[in-house]
Amino acid sequence: MELRHLRYFQAVAREGSFTRAAEALHMAQPPLSRQIRQMEEELGVALFERTTRALRLTEAGRFLLEQSLSLTARLDEVLAGTRRLGQARRRWFGIGFVPSTLYGFVPELIRQLRGADEKVEVGLAEMTTLPQLEALKAGRIDLGIGRILLDDPAIERRVLMTEPLMAAVPRHHPLAACASVSVDRLAREPFLLYPARPRPNFADHVLDLFRAAGHAPKVVQEANELQTAIGLVAAGLGVTVVPASVQRLQRRDVVHVTIDAATFVSPVIASYRKDDGSPFLARALALAARLAQA
Repeated sequence: MELRHLRYFQAVAREGSFTRAAEALHMAQPPLSRQIRQMEEELGVALFERTTRALRLTEAGRFLLEQSLSLTARLDEVLAGTRRLGQARRRWFGIGFVPSTLYGFVPELIRQLRGADEKVEVGLAEMTTLPQLEALKAGRIDLGIGRILLDDPAIERRVLMTEPLMAAVPRHHPLAACASVSVDRLAREPFLLYPARPRPNFADHVLDLFRAAGHAPKVVQEANELQTAIGLVAAGLGVTVVPASVQRLQRRDVVHVTIDAATFVSPVIASYRKDDGSPFLARALALAARLAQA
């Protein structure tokens, strides 16, 4: 299957008619119908319900339309960015970051880097640490900012700072009135774990900290996003562990309590290709180190 097949399929779904879709695509109807038939044969499913009165998407067709629209939209963004960079003769510098770092120094880092050099366009991608390493090696990003140490011979890592972890508990929970909580006490609470995937990630780091202290939290729910986990805490489903900088959310329905264990910390780590001698990367790393310690 080629990209043009998806474009054809989207046009038919959008127009609700092979005739109108063919006109929009500036092609004849019979070839368009054949292309859609070939797609269905390759996939082994019907994408449209064909009747004498209407052309409707099947359940499989609706799923393909939803997913393919996001794919082609992202591709269009990439192509537009490529043209923009080529026409302006600007260099692309990609940064991948885990969402929880946005509560610390990372927003200021991004702000300063975006204005640092008019010949460099800074692109951003939200991703956990493992995908960052894959994106670095593939050249999709140039700098990753994550929270777990993963060994890879092609990647250099630099710990920018070490941040305390805190327990996030519902406002009316008994622990909310405590100045601190022990790991033993925290491990007895229903626990909300994030991110659920891809693994390994921050969730594994937290679980390892509990195991090292001789405990295993009772995980009652997994969430993919930090904001989701915090929202579930507010709903009273359980407690979770977050970096101290997350307090900046200032939610009235969640209280952050100090964990009485020196080991409960989270590093913020810069990752980059070992063979990358870019002056802009060196500038970005120096700025990140300075902001992290400010």
